[in-house]
Amino acid sequence: MTRRGKSSGELAEAVRVEGILRRSRDLPAPRMAQVILIAAISCYTGITTLNILRAGVEGRGFVLAVACLAAVFALQLLHSRPGARYAPTSRKLLTLGAQAALTYLPLFLLSSQWGAMAGFLAGSLPLLLPPRLGWSLYGLVGVTMLAPALREDWTVVFTVYAVQTTLLTGLVTFGLSRLSELVRVLHESRGALTRAAVTRERLRFARDLHDLLGYSLSAIQLKGELIHRLIEAHPAKAKKEVEEVLAISRQSLADVRRVASGYRDMSLEEEIESARSVLSAAEVTAVTDIRLGPVSSPVDTVLATVLREAVTNILRHSRAGNCEISAVEKNGLVTLSVTNDGTTEGYRDSSPHSGSGLGNLELRVRAVGGELVVEQGAGTIFRLVARVPADGGPDPDTDGSADEEPVGLAA
Repeated sequence: MTRRGKSSGELAEAVRVEGILRRSRDLPAPRMAQVILIAAISCYTGITTLNILRAGVEGRGFVLAVACLAAVFALQLLHSRPGARYAPTSRKLLTLGAQAALTYLPLFLLSSQWGAMAGFLAGSLPLLLPPRLGWSLYGLVGVTMLAPALREDWTVVFTVYAVQTTLLTGLVTFGLSRLSELVRVLHESRGALTRAAVTRERLRFARDLHDLLGYSLSAIQLKGELIHRLIEAHPAKAKKEVEEVLAISRQSLADVRRVASGYRDMSLEEEIESARSVLSAAEVTAVTDIRLGPVSSPVDTVLATVLREAVTNILRHSRAGNCEISAVEKNGLVTLSVTNDGTTEGYRDSSPHSGSGLGNLELRVRAVGGELVVEQGAGTIFRLVARVPADGGPDPDTDGSADEEPVGLAA
């Protein structure tokens, strides 16, 4: 196994996630965004109140105007709350109708002093209605400001000012409302993204430990049993097997460190040599056919993992006497085939910790654009075939984890 680092796809994904999390820390919290929105609506309402006072409205008329302002303020908060556009259509039409009535009835009594409230209505329409209809009505609200201008003979400049102020207030109301909702969604997404990243790393760690250590521990157990048989009759052979056990143990320790660090590159040719040694110790006759050209690092790692899991299954779950390993590259497609003759018909490991080796392999092979096929031949023949493009790379849409139940082991 070589120490080359994480695949480019995983590194790019990690950088993208970290960038999103880092940039989102500079955004206001959802509560602050809501406070800014309420403050802006309150300021517009306060300006209208001052305009009414300046116009000399007193007594019962002033109380009625303040009551209308409070109702418009409450309706606008209702329309600006996150998710308001998902309310039932009947409720939206009812509240918009009430806001329209509270906008235009006082407008014809108070004239320009009530103009800002039309901006609230203009902003609420695209917030609650479909975009095309909402923005069309938004523009229509601005046009309706020409009615009091014609009725009271406003100057051209003041008329343009009234229309522009109404549309600007609508834009500010719409923009701050949407910003408040987007900030809330972003903060929720940030938490979900963080949890997903942690879950993905846990799955990677568990998957790599299974794929790397399952083989090594099975080999150590097998060679330990062989040493126990050889130690008295053939001490020299037993000593050689002990040396191989030590080598496998050192490799297992290195594998654990690489898994913890995220380094997982493997070599198919090295795994084939290791498989020959382990199968030989298990008294399994191994026949190999290796015709490989250059392959990408992700493909090399995936095929080595497939071979390692296949050999692990042979050691743990079969009574094989023969094993054929074929790795052939043709027209840019690499086909790895591992066949043994020791499977039990209908076999499935029912132990509580039988693992999910083939499920993991299927995800890995699919992540580099390949396919994994499990074939049960005549009698006790079992074949595992992986077909992968020689220049395949990690698929950014496949992270190697899945929610579905993994495929059961067969050997």
